[in-house]
Amino acid sequence: MTEGQKSVPAPRPATTVLLVRPSVPGEPNSILEVFMVVRHQAIDSFSGALVFPGGKLEDADGDARLRERCGGADKIAAEELKFRVAGVREAFEECGILLARKRGQRAVIAAAELKGIEDRWRVKLAKDEATIIDLVEAEDLELATDLMVPYAHWITPTFAPKRFDTWFFLAEAPEDQIALHDGSESVDSVWIGAQAAIDEAAAGKRTLVHATFKNLELLVEGKTVAGAIAAAGARKIVTVQPWVETRDGKRYLHIPPDAGYRNLFRELPPTAGR
Repeated sequence: MTEGQKSVPAPRPATTVLLVRPSVPGEPNSILEVFMVVRHQAIDSFSGALVFPGGKLEDADGDARLRERCGGADKIAAEELKFRVAGVREAFEECGILLARKRGQRAVIAAAELKGIEDRWRVKLAKDEATIIDLVEAEDLELATDLMVPYAHWITPTFAPKRFDTWFFLAEAPEDQIALHDGSESVDSVWIGAQAAIDEAAAGKRTLVHATFKNLELLVEGKTVAGAIAAAGARKIVTVQPWVETRDGKRYLHIPPDAGYRNLFRELPPTAGR
């Protein structure tokens, strides 16, 4: 079988969450920070890379019973809602942030109440011993899917051995909840300025996959939490599936020109994308 005849693996649905906060507590106009985790070296997808929390969708994320327990669900299509639910679940599993509120309340759960919920459910969810439905029904919660702003939609290039169809969502982290990596899929975590993450990658201190790098660039342009949320709300989401072009013996990874990103291509190392 020639290279052109190789079968292309289907992308798996996934969600990524950009949790942001002001870099100076209590000063909303300060430059934003974003929560990022370092993937475990043994994980076969993006091992060792600095990434936003996220993961693959589970069947329960799209269960119809969740619709009445999702904030703003009347304005969100079912196909999109399951990606938002997955984002809430993954943020809780991977870093202990729970974007949810007690039913009938407007504020998200405070840290004092979250501790008991985390003790009862976080490990069970991570080990697939319980589903997000079990959590919300037992704790009488409403998932704060209304606080998640669609940010980007990326599909892994066809040359990759593992592919994902990933929706990115932006959300402001609750002020009194503490984000911390799970120690399993991720081995380190950091609140970091978007430009600082880019600069550290350029200096060889961090590893960033292409989608992470490009979405960090958008965060830099947003500057503040409010600015990033406003920009995301105004931006048309265009699906990005990078492709490779060869020019003058060099290979370049391209993204669509109408997706809202600057620097639409970058040169690939000789062995990448083959």
